[in-house]
Amino acid sequence: MIDSGLLGRMSFEQTSLSRRTLLIASAVLPLAGGAAEASAAVSAGRAKDYYDRAAGLAGDDPVLRQLAKALSPGAVIPDVKAPKPLRIFDNVAVVSTGLVSATALLTSGGVILIDALGSPDDAKKIIVPELRSLGVDPSTIKYVVAAHGHSDHFGGAQYLADRYGARVMMAPADWKLVAADRPANAPKRDLDIADGQRLTLGDTTITFHHTPGHTPGTVSSIFPVRWKGQRHTAMLWGGTNPPTATKDKRTYLASVLAFAARMRQAGVDVELNNHGLCDNGLARMEELRGGSSGAANPFVIGAPRAQRFMKVMETMLRGRIASDREASAASRALGRDRS
Repeated sequence: MIDSGLLGRMSFEQTSLSRRTLLIASAVLPLAGGAAEASAAVSAGRAKDYYDRAAGLAGDDPVLRQLAKALSPGAVIPDVKAPKPLRIFDNVAVVSTGLVSATALLTSGGVILIDALGSPDDAKKIIVPELRSLGVDPSTIKYVVAAHGHSDHFGGAQYLADRYGARVMMAPADWKLVAADRPANAPKRDLDIADGQRLTLGDTTITFHHTPGHTPGTVSSIFPVRWKGQRHTAMLWGGTNPPTATKDKRTYLASVLAFAARMRQAGVDVELNNHGLCDNGLARMEELRGGSSGAANPFVIGAPRAQRFMKVMETMLRGRIASDREASAASRALGRDRS
Protein backbone atom coordinates (compact mmCIF):
# COMPACT_ATOMS: atom_id res chain seq x y z
CA MET A 1 0.00 0.00 0.00
CA ILE A 2 1.07 3.63 -0.62
CA ASP A 3 0.53 6.05 2.21
CA SER A 4 -1.50 9.18 1.42
CA GLY A 5 1.44 11.49 2.02
CA LEU A 6 3.18 10.04 -0.97
CA LEU A 7 0.34 10.52 -3.41
CA GLY A 8 1.15 14.18 -3.97
CA ARG A 9 4.69 13.35 -4.96
CA MET A 10 4.19 10.14 -6.91
CA SER A 11 2.19 9.36 -10.01
CA PHE A 12 1.33 5.70 -10.51
CA GLU A 13 0.00 5.92 -14.06
CA GLN A 14 -0.13 2.63 -15.92
CA THR A 15 0.80 2.59 -19.57
CA SER A 16 -2.06 1.74 -21.91
CA LEU A 17 -0.46 -1.51 -23.05
CA SER A 18 -0.64 -4.23 -20.43
CA ARG A 19 2.24 -6.61 -19.76
CA ARG A 20 0.17 -9.41 -21.24
CA THR A 21 -0.41 -7.38 -24.40
CA LEU A 22 3.29 -6.60 -24.67
CA LEU A 23 4.20 -10.25 -24.44
CA ILE A 24 1.68 -11.13 -27.11
CA ALA A 25 2.93 -8.30 -29.30
CA SER A 26 6.53 -9.42 -28.81
CA ALA A 27 5.70 -12.71 -30.46
CA VAL A 28 5.21 -11.03 -33.81
CA LEU A 29 7.89 -8.33 -33.74
CA PRO A 30 10.12 -8.72 -36.80
CA LEU A 31 13.67 -9.96 -36.62
CA ALA A 32 16.60 -8.35 -38.43
CA GLY A 33 16.25 -8.91 -42.15
CA GLY A 34 12.45 -8.77 -41.98
CA ALA A 35 11.76 -12.42 -41.07
CA ALA A 36 8.78 -12.75 -38.73
CA GLU A 37 9.31 -15.52 -36.18
CA ALA A 38 7.04 -16.11 -33.25
CA SER A 39 8.71 -15.59 -29.90
CA ALA A 40 7.73 -19.11 -28.89
CA ALA A 41 9.93 -20.40 -31.73
CA VAL A 42 12.92 -18.22 -31.03
CA SER A 43 15.63 -20.82 -31.57
CA ALA A 44 15.00 -22.31 -35.00
CA GLY A 45 18.59 -21.55 -36.04
CA ARG A 46 21.92 -22.72 -34.76
CA ALA A 47 23.44 -20.93 -31.79
CA LYS A 48 26.57 -20.04 -33.78
CA ASP A 49 24.44 -18.40 -36.46
CA TYR A 50 22.85 -16.13 -33.87
CA TYR A 51 26.19 -15.26 -32.29
CA ASP A 52 27.67 -14.49 -35.71
CA ARG A 53 24.64 -12.35 -36.53
CA ALA A 54 25.06 -10.42 -33.27
CA ALA A 55 28.74 -9.86 -34.05
CA GLY A 56 27.76 -8.54 -37.46
CA LEU A 57 25.20 -6.19 -35.91
CA ALA A 58 27.79 -4.93 -33.42
CA GLY A 59 30.46 -4.38 -36.07
CA ASP A 60 33.22 -2.12 -34.75
CA ASP A 61 30.96 -0.37 -32.25
CA PRO A 62 32.69 -0.74 -28.85
CA VAL A 63 29.42 -0.43 -26.91
CA LEU A 64 27.65 -3.13 -28.90
CA ARG A 65 30.71 -5.38 -29.02
CA GLN A 66 31.03 -5.23 -25.25
CA LEU A 67 27.35 -6.07 -24.87
CA ALA A 68 27.70 -9.13 -27.11
CA LYS A 69 30.72 -10.21 -25.11
CA ALA A 70 28.88 -9.80 -21.80
CA LEU A 71 26.01 -11.95 -23.06
CA SER A 72 28.22 -14.72 -24.42
CA PRO A 73 28.15 -18.16 -22.75
CA GLY A 74 30.68 -18.36 -19.94
CA ALA A 75 31.29 -14.60 -19.88
CA VAL A 76 33.12 -13.46 -16.75
CA ILE A 77 33.12 -9.85 -15.57
CA PRO A 78 36.65 -9.05 -14.34
CA ASP A 79 37.46 -7.08 -11.24
CA VAL A 80 38.35 -3.51 -12.13
CA LYS A 81 39.42 -0.43 -10.24
CA ALA A 82 36.54 1.76 -9.13
CA PRO A 83 36.24 4.91 -11.24
CA LYS A 84 36.00 8.33 -9.70
CA PRO A 85 32.42 9.62 -9.51
CA LEU A 86 31.16 11.65 -12.42
CA ARG A 87 28.20 13.66 -13.58
CA ILE A 88 27.56 11.99 -16.90
CA PHE A 89 24.71 14.41 -17.60
CA ASP A 90 23.67 17.73 -16.13
CA ASN A 91 21.11 15.86 -14.04
CA VAL A 92 22.69 12.39 -13.70
CA ALA A 93 25.57 11.37 -11.43
CA VAL A 94 27.21 7.94 -11.29
CA VAL A 95 29.14 6.41 -8.40
CA SER A 96 30.63 2.97 -8.78
CA THR A 97 32.62 0.15 -7.26
CA GLY A 98 33.77 -0.74 -10.78
CA LEU A 99 31.73 -3.92 -10.84
CA VAL A 100 28.39 -2.20 -10.19
CA SER A 101 27.20 1.39 -10.32
CA ALA A 102 24.54 3.50 -8.65
CA THR A 103 22.90 6.17 -10.80
CA ALA A 104 21.53 9.34 -9.21
CA LEU A 105 18.80 11.16 -11.11
CA LEU A 106 18.88 14.74 -9.87
CA THR A 107 15.56 16.57 -9.81
CA SER A 108 14.27 19.86 -8.45
CA GLY A 109 12.61 17.87 -5.67
CA GLY A 110 15.54 15.68 -4.66
CA VAL A 111 17.34 12.55 -5.85
CA ILE A 112 16.03 9.28 -7.26
CA LEU A 113 18.86 6.78 -6.77
CA ILE A 114 18.80 3.73 -9.03
CA ASP A 115 20.60 0.94 -7.15
CA ALA A 116 22.50 1.24 -3.90
CA LEU A 117 25.65 -0.88 -4.37
CA GLY A 118 26.45 -3.90 -2.25
CA SER A 119 26.40 -3.03 1.44
CA PRO A 120 25.80 -0.38 4.09
CA ASP A 121 29.54 0.21 4.00
CA ASP A 122 29.35 0.94 0.27
CA ALA A 123 26.58 3.44 0.95
CA LYS A 124 28.50 5.09 3.77
CA LYS A 125 31.95 5.15 2.12
CA ILE A 126 31.09 5.45 -1.59
CA ILE A 127 27.57 6.73 -2.27
CA VAL A 128 27.40 9.42 0.40
CA PRO A 129 30.86 11.03 0.07
CA GLU A 130 31.07 10.65 -3.70
CA LEU A 131 27.71 12.29 -4.27
CA ARG A 132 28.85 15.12 -2.02
CA SER A 133 32.03 15.47 -4.09
CA LEU A 134 29.81 16.10 -7.12
CA GLY A 135 27.79 18.76 -5.32
CA VAL A 136 24.85 16.47 -4.58
CA ASP A 137 23.47 16.45 -1.04
CA PRO A 138 22.80 12.79 -0.12
CA SER A 139 20.19 13.89 2.40
CA THR A 140 17.99 14.79 -0.58
CA ILE A 141 17.74 11.15 -1.71
CA LYS A 142 13.99 10.55 -1.67
CA TYR A 143 13.79 7.17 -3.38
CA VAL A 144 16.15 4.23 -3.78
CA VAL A 145 15.12 2.05 -6.71
CA ALA A 146 16.50 -1.48 -6.67
CA ALA A 147 16.63 -2.46 -10.34
CA HIS A 148 16.54 -6.09 -9.23
CA GLY A 149 16.74 -8.22 -6.13
CA HIS A 150 20.43 -9.05 -5.96
CA SER A 151 22.48 -7.76 -3.07
CA ASP A 152 24.95 -5.77 -5.18
CA HIS A 153 22.01 -3.55 -6.16
CA PHE A 154 20.18 -3.12 -2.85
CA GLY A 155 22.94 -3.59 -0.25
CA GLY A 156 23.13 0.07 0.77
CA ALA A 157 19.41 0.81 0.50
CA GLN A 158 18.43 0.31 4.14
CA TYR A 159 21.33 2.48 5.30
CA LEU A 160 20.03 5.32 3.11
CA ALA A 161 16.48 4.71 4.30
CA ASP A 162 17.52 4.78 7.95
CA ARG A 163 19.82 7.80 7.65
CA TYR A 164 17.89 10.01 5.23
CA GLY A 165 14.35 8.66 5.24
CA ALA A 166 14.56 7.49 1.63
CA ARG A 167 11.82 5.15 0.43
CA VAL A 168 13.00 1.87 -1.09
CA MET A 169 11.33 0.59 -4.25
CA MET A 170 11.43 -2.83 -5.90
CA ALA A 171 9.14 -4.93 -8.09
CA PRO A 172 6.89 -7.28 -6.08
CA ALA A 173 8.46 -10.41 -7.62
CA ASP A 174 11.88 -9.41 -6.35
CA TRP A 175 10.63 -8.35 -2.94
CA LYS A 176 9.43 -11.97 -2.77
CA LEU A 177 12.80 -13.20 -4.06
CA VAL A 178 14.61 -11.25 -1.34
CA ALA A 179 12.23 -12.54 1.33
CA ALA A 180 12.82 -16.12 0.21
CA ASP A 181 16.61 -15.83 -0.07
CA ARG A 182 17.05 -13.71 3.09
CA PRO A 183 20.40 -12.23 1.99
CA ALA A 184 22.50 -10.01 4.21
CA ASN A 185 21.70 -6.30 4.15
CA ALA A 186 18.27 -6.79 2.58
CA PRO A 187 16.07 -3.70 2.95
CA LYS A 188 12.74 -3.86 4.71
CA ARG A 189 9.91 -4.21 2.24
CA ASP A 190 8.64 -0.74 1.38
CA LEU A 191 7.20 0.37 -1.99
CA ASP A 192 6.25 -1.88 -4.88
CA ILE A 193 7.05 -0.93 -8.47
CA ALA A 194 4.22 -1.64 -10.90
CA ASP A 195 4.78 -2.28 -14.61
CA GLY A 196 4.49 1.04 -16.46
CA GLN A 197 4.50 3.05 -13.24
CA ARG A 198 5.51 6.68 -13.44
CA LEU A 199 7.22 8.35 -10.52
CA THR A 200 7.30 12.15 -10.54
CA LEU A 201 9.70 13.99 -8.24
CA GLY A 202 10.06 17.73 -8.69
CA ASP A 203 10.50 18.52 -12.38
CA THR A 204 11.25 14.96 -13.48
CA THR A 205 9.17 11.87 -14.30
CA ILE A 206 10.77 8.44 -14.57
CA THR A 207 8.88 5.47 -16.00
CA PHE A 208 9.50 1.93 -14.77
CA HIS A 209 8.96 -1.17 -16.89
CA HIS A 210 9.07 -4.74 -15.65
CA THR A 211 11.71 -6.59 -17.67
CA PRO A 212 11.88 -10.02 -15.99
CA GLY A 213 14.62 -12.42 -16.99
CA HIS A 214 17.78 -11.68 -15.06
CA THR A 215 15.50 -11.99 -12.03
CA PRO A 216 11.71 -12.37 -11.88
CA GLY A 217 11.31 -8.72 -10.89
CA THR A 218 13.97 -6.87 -12.87
CA VAL A 219 12.95 -3.28 -13.62
CA SER A 220 14.29 -1.09 -16.43
CA SER A 221 13.74 2.65 -16.55
CA ILE A 222 13.20 5.47 -19.05
CA PHE A 223 13.75 9.07 -17.97
CA PRO A 224 14.74 12.51 -19.29
CA VAL A 225 18.33 13.70 -19.10
CA ARG A 226 20.03 16.96 -20.05
CA TRP A 227 23.47 17.55 -21.51
CA LYS A 228 24.70 21.13 -21.73
CA GLY A 229 21.09 22.22 -21.57
CA GLN A 230 19.85 19.95 -24.35
CA ARG A 231 17.23 17.33 -23.52
CA HIS A 232 17.66 13.62 -24.29
CA THR A 233 15.80 10.47 -23.23
CA ALA A 234 17.69 7.74 -21.39
CA MET A 235 17.08 4.11 -20.65
CA LEU A 236 18.76 2.08 -17.94
CA TRP A 237 18.59 -1.70 -18.41
CA GLY A 238 18.02 -3.30 -15.04
CA GLY A 239 19.77 -6.69 -15.27
CA THR A 240 22.05 -8.03 -17.98
CA ASN A 241 23.35 -11.54 -17.24
CA PRO A 242 21.00 -14.18 -18.70
CA PRO A 243 19.42 -16.64 -16.25
CA THR A 244 20.22 -20.36 -16.23
CA ALA A 245 16.85 -21.89 -17.11
CA THR A 246 15.78 -21.85 -20.75
CA LYS A 247 12.23 -20.79 -19.87
CA ASP A 248 13.66 -17.81 -17.99
CA LYS A 249 15.79 -16.91 -21.02
CA ARG A 250 12.60 -16.90 -23.08
CA THR A 251 11.06 -14.54 -20.53
CA TYR A 252 14.18 -12.36 -20.79
CA LEU A 253 13.84 -12.31 -24.59
CA ALA A 254 10.19 -11.24 -24.38
CA SER A 255 11.29 -8.42 -22.04
CA VAL A 256 13.93 -7.26 -24.51
CA LEU A 257 11.37 -7.12 -27.33
CA ALA A 258 8.78 -5.31 -25.22
CA PHE A 259 11.26 -2.78 -23.83
CA ALA A 260 12.72 -2.05 -27.27
CA ALA A 261 9.19 -1.11 -28.36
CA ARG A 262 8.84 1.16 -25.34
CA MET A 263 12.18 2.76 -26.20
CA ARG A 264 11.00 3.49 -29.74
CA GLN A 265 7.82 5.08 -28.43
CA ALA A 266 9.78 7.26 -25.99
CA GLY A 267 12.51 8.23 -28.47
CA VAL A 268 15.32 6.85 -26.31
CA ASP A 269 18.72 8.04 -27.51
CA VAL A 270 20.82 7.42 -24.37
CA GLU A 271 21.89 3.97 -23.13
CA LEU A 272 22.89 3.32 -19.52
CA ASN A 273 23.60 0.16 -17.53
CA ASN A 274 24.19 -0.56 -13.86
CA HIS A 275 27.17 -2.76 -14.80
CA GLY A 276 29.50 -0.50 -16.74
CA LEU A 277 31.63 -3.38 -17.96
CA CYS A 278 28.66 -4.78 -19.89
CA ASP A 279 28.23 -1.80 -22.21
CA ASN A 280 31.61 -0.05 -22.18
CA GLY A 281 30.11 2.36 -19.68
CA LEU A 282 33.22 2.68 -17.53
CA ALA A 283 35.33 3.48 -20.59
CA ARG A 284 32.79 6.06 -21.69
CA MET A 285 32.95 7.69 -18.27
CA GLU A 286 36.68 8.16 -18.76
CA GLU A 287 36.17 9.48 -22.31
CA LEU A 288 33.77 12.06 -20.92
CA ARG A 289 36.01 12.91 -17.98
CA GLY A 290 39.08 13.32 -20.18
CA GLY A 291 37.34 15.17 -22.96
CA SER A 292 38.47 12.68 -25.59
CA SER A 293 34.96 12.60 -27.04
CA GLY A 294 35.09 16.31 -27.70
CA ALA A 295 31.84 18.20 -27.22
CA ALA A 296 29.83 15.01 -27.64
CA ASN A 297 28.57 12.90 -24.76
CA PRO A 298 29.47 9.24 -25.43
CA PHE A 299 26.35 8.06 -23.61
CA VAL A 300 24.20 9.80 -26.22
CA ILE A 301 24.21 7.08 -28.86
CA GLY A 302 21.17 8.14 -30.88
CA ALA A 303 17.84 6.38 -31.34
CA PRO A 304 18.92 4.06 -34.20
CA ARG A 305 21.98 2.87 -32.31
CA ALA A 306 19.90 2.41 -29.15
CA GLN A 307 17.61 0.11 -31.11
CA ARG A 308 20.63 -1.73 -32.51
CA PHE A 309 21.81 -2.21 -28.92
CA MET A 310 18.54 -3.97 -28.16
CA LYS A 311 18.75 -5.99 -31.37
CA VAL A 312 22.19 -7.26 -30.34
CA MET A 313 20.75 -8.21 -26.96
CA GLU A 314 17.81 -9.94 -28.64
CA THR A 315 20.04 -11.88 -31.03
CA MET A 316 22.42 -12.99 -28.29
CA LEU A 317 19.44 -14.22 -26.21
CA ARG A 318 18.21 -16.20 -29.20
CA GLY A 319 21.68 -17.72 -29.42
CA ARG A 320 21.71 -18.60 -25.73
CA ILE A 321 18.33 -20.32 -26.08
CA ALA A 322 19.61 -22.20 -29.13
CA SER A 323 22.72 -23.22 -27.16
CA ASP A 324 20.45 -24.67 -24.48
CA ARG A 325 18.48 -26.58 -27.07
CA GLU A 326 21.63 -27.97 -28.66
CA ALA A 327 23.06 -28.99 -25.30
CA SER A 328 19.79 -30.72 -24.42
CA ALA A 329 19.73 -32.56 -27.75
CA ALA A 330 23.33 -33.70 -27.27
CA SER A 331 22.53 -34.93 -23.78
CA ARG A 332 19.54 -36.89 -25.00
CA ALA A 333 21.63 -38.44 -27.80
CA LEU A 334 24.31 -39.45 -25.30
CA GLY A 335 21.64 -41.05 -23.12
CA ARG A 336 20.31 -43.07 -26.05
CA ASP A 337 23.82 -44.22 -26.94
CA ARG A 338 24.34 -45.47 -23.39
CA SER A 339 21.01 -47.30 -23.23
